[in-house]
Amino acid sequence: MEWPKTNDALGTANRGNPSESGLCTLCRADCTGKCETWLSALKGRKMLYPRDFGMVTAGSSNNSAIGVAYNSLRIQGYNYGVKGLPPGLSTDPDDCIFPNVNLEAQFGNEVKTKCRVPIMTGALGSTFIAAKYWDSFAVGAALVGIPIVVGENVVGIDKEAVIEKGRIVKAPELDRRIETYLRYFDGYGAIIVQMNVEDTRNGVAEYVIDKYGDKVIIELKWGQGAKDIGGEIQVDNLEYALFLKKRGYLVDPDPTKPEVQKAFEHGAIKTFARHSRLGYTDLSSPEAVEKAFMSSVEHLRKIGYKRISLKTGSYGMEALAMSLKYATDAGLDLLTVDGSSGGTGMSPWNMMENWGVPSLLLHAKTYEYASILAARGARVVDIAFAGGLAREDHVFKALALGAPFTKLVCMGRAAMIPGFVGSNIEGVLRPERKAAVHGNWKDLPGSVKEIGLSAEEIFAGYYDVQKKVGEKGMKDIPYGAIAMWTFMDKVAAGLQQLMAGARRFSLSEISRGDIFSANRETERETKIPFITEVLDERAKMILQAGSYAPIAR
Repeated sequence: MEWPKTNDALGTANRGNPSESGLCTLCRADCTGKCETWLSALKGRKMLYPRDFGMVTAGSSNNSAIGVAYNSLRIQGYNYGVKGLPPGLSTDPDDCIFPNVNLEAQFGNEVKTKCRVPIMTGALGSTFIAAKYWDSFAVGAALVGIPIVVGENVVGIDKEAVIEKGRIVKAPELDRRIETYLRYFDGYGAIIVQMNVEDTRNGVAEYVIDKYGDKVIIELKWGQGAKDIGGEIQVDNLEYALFLKKRGYLVDPDPTKPEVQKAFEHGAIKTFARHSRLGYTDLSSPEAVEKAFMSSVEHLRKIGYKRISLKTGSYGMEALAMSLKYATDAGLDLLTVDGSSGGTGMSPWNMMENWGVPSLLLHAKTYEYASILAARGARVVDIAFAGGLAREDHVFKALALGAPFTKLVCMGRAAMIPGFVGSNIEGVLRPERKAAVHGNWKDLPGSVKEIGLSAEEIFAGYYDVQKKVGEKGMKDIPYGAIAMWTFMDKVAAGLQQLMAGARRFSLSEISRGDIFSANRETERETKIPFITEVLDERAKMILQAGSYAPIAR
């Protein structure tokens, strides 16, 4: 189906073709607005409500009865009772207000990692856009109190990194990323470092544990929702392409070929694509994969890692079952299940369009398979759902669909947009910082000017951040981080409202009974009952209770 490009009630508009998440399929760092996520990075929780109050009435343009996607799930509401009230609160209506909903989450096996809201970022790896806006992403995530993931190949593409005899001696870009987050880390959230084939060969795990100890979670990777091959970046420099080739990467076209160099010199070839390698190519059965995986986990524990996670992509059902079973048996701390439709890099477009299992279907099967393990007595690994999730309703639905196994929702592109828009604003308002923050604008666009002309006016979360870091500390906070705080505050408040409406005042109380399917196809695929069948038997018991006397006419 096609998703609408505008939302008149919220005053939002997509520059490009919108997806189910509300994000454009091609999200630009220089965008001047104004999709829902973009505006939420500025206006915050104001974006929960229709615009122009006092001049309008507003009604839903609901299309949830169409298709099978997160949009075709709806959220249940209840008209009595309450569950999960935080300590010190009573069932008095004065206590049962949505700001009192507790959004604190935790995940982990033996060591628990706390998060202020049940969200984590996607993997931000060797793409140049991740490097350029890292300060905004990392500082914002640390201030909010959520985990952020350093993605694959960060060391391998770093010209300043030193790798001797197959082991890292120096890794300045990886150090910068970790230390930027830890500078503002206050006990909530985590820094997660991901490894692919090349990272494993280069000794990323050994380097990180030696330098940072248990401050870092290490993550093994089995692909992602965007593609079924290794990560890609594009480079427009022949010298850099040759450097990456020498580092051992697959570079396409091959920059060492004279004919390719000639074509580049004359402008027929303008960029080179750097690819990673496939994992487990030398194995031919699930049993062999299990043995290799367990060996990797054992090695990581032996060198000192107390927290280990696994990221798996939208492969088929066999790989999903393997990831759940092996992560559970290995006692891992988190498994991120990434459905098709996500992606933050330069994956082959038609691969992104056509490969893998869409998020809702993959996540529904994750719950089914996790339940099988739980029925056998296993303590199932904690799970995060990823793949085109961007709003508070997505968070509620994902947590409910996978309950009680899902602990977090992973946001990739949605969490990056605040970094872009904040950096662009900072580049205009603090021109001396424009190059450092990679601002793209010459002037503030009208979409920003109608909100304000200073950071204090533009960002609804400005003074919340100032309260946390102090007035003097604000000079060191990237505007992109303020934008991320503001966006996450909107998502958090919206989630609190949805949970309060469902009478769930803590995350652990969210269950599959709190959502229902808007069409029969979604019911069949997810096993979430159709709208009118949820609590239907209880409804009929109410109607059949007692007796009625004739009504006098």
